[in-house]
Amino acid sequence: MSNGSSITELLLLAFADTRQLQLLHFWLFLGIYLAALLGNGLIITTVACDHRLHTPMYFFLLNLSLLDLGSISTTVPKSMANSLWDSRAISYWECAAQVFFFTFLFVAEYCVLTITAYDRYVAICQPLHYGTLLGSRACVHMAAAAWGSGFLYAVLHTANTFSLPLCQGNAVDQFFCEIPQILKLSCSRSYLTEVGLLVLSVCLAFGCFVFILFSYVQIFRVVLRIPSDQGRHKAFSMCLPHLAVVSLFVSTATFAYLKPPSISSPVLDLVVAVLYSVVPPAVNPLLYSMRNQELKDALRKMMNGCFSETIFPVFFCRAFTM
Repeated sequence: MSNGSSITELLLLAFADTRQLQLLHFWLFLGIYLAALLGNGLIITTVACDHRLHTPMYFFLLNLSLLDLGSISTTVPKSMANSLWDSRAISYWECAAQVFFFTFLFVAEYCVLTITAYDRYVAICQPLHYGTLLGSRACVHMAAAAWGSGFLYAVLHTANTFSLPLCQGNAVDQFFCEIPQILKLSCSRSYLTEVGLLVLSVCLAFGCFVFILFSYVQIFRVVLRIPSDQGRHKAFSMCLPHLAVVSLFVSTATFAYLKPPSISSPVLDLVVAVLYSVVPPAVNPLLYSMRNQELKDALRKMMNGCFSETIFPVFFCRAFTM
């Protein structure tokens, strides 16, 4: 990161120029951020406290909620602070930290989603081997591998990106620091190594996507052969929330990074970035609990116990158990 001494501050893209719109952005992001904190916090607390949810599926769900909390906490608070104080500035090292943590959490979440697809595949297609293939030690190892892969990936890309000299100014065309926008500020040919790493990353991500797709093809083949409606309903209830989260995650991220340059514009880039970095952590808790009666029952139990003397948390719990 040799160019840190020449550029000490970067300028993020502002959502609005007028004070009224800046405050509107602040309150809107505050509401989304609080929803993400409360929703994911409820899931983490419920899974941790209810022994009936101490299973591989809910262990990976807990990991996903932790990653969602970290991801939205990396980008949204700084954007809110800048809107509140009418500023665009972010320090060079703060920007590097934002790139590192966002990349780390984003990649780790994708890895955990891939592992969760394997968990659903084994549970439905090979139920007799579920306890053997997904024992507690195997689950911990797979989760550690996902977090470790995200960490190594983030170290590699952050170090490589911020070792490049920035000679195209200091204005980042995004509301948070992300690798493609930083590369736009680098010198003409100095970013080719990082582009090569990004291409390799896309190939690996596509491999994970093919694995998820293959898992669900096999799952649906088995589910459609289940004779009872109740059995099919239970199987779909296990899979559809995860499939919805994967679809939201993959579709928004793919459009953000692989959309044609001909349709790219600062406004569109900003909207797409919000869709893939801000909306999923707030919406995912609703998707997780959408058809999951077991999780709803555990939330009701916790609501009637731990939060019985408070009003707002109970109201929020009920929103998830409707």
